[in-house]
Amino acid sequence: MTTNRRRKVVKYRGSQTHGGGSKKKRRGAGHKGGKGLAGSGKRAHHNKQKIFKLFGKDYFGKKGFFNPNKKVSINAINISQVEEFLPKLFENKAISEKEGVIEIDLKKLGYNKLLSAGKPTKKYKILVPFSSKKAQEKIESAGGEIVS
Repeated sequence: MTTNRRRKVVKYRGSQTHGGGSKKKRRGAGHKGGKGLAGSGKRAHHNKQKIFKLFGKDYFGKKGFFNPNKKVSINAINISQVEEFLPKLFENKAISEKEGVIEIDLKKLGYNKLLSAGKPTKKYKILVPFSSKKAQEKIESAGGEIVS
């Protein structure tokens, strides 16, 4: 035969804290350690596994906005280096020669600035977004041109 047991709620009637210790305790989420996934930071490896299952690997780490004002990184090359790489570039058909003028697109080769170190021995038509004044003078004095 079953016995009637009092429900826990009834048992705690009249008790101010319902078995929760001091009045202060069990008051807010802070006593529980936060709401939701709070406390699942860097050092909570036991919680990370659960978070990876729920949200994937992108839950942690930096995310945010792209800064449009950030300066473009300059990848520069000297005239002497261009002279040095000429045979390889001709082999790979990365550059072309028309009427004695060698046409080079440095942007395609991964460079965005031409610097003045070295002397040009041939006529060049160089397509590049940026170049130093001295480099421009040297190329033009050799009979070539720089197109921005």
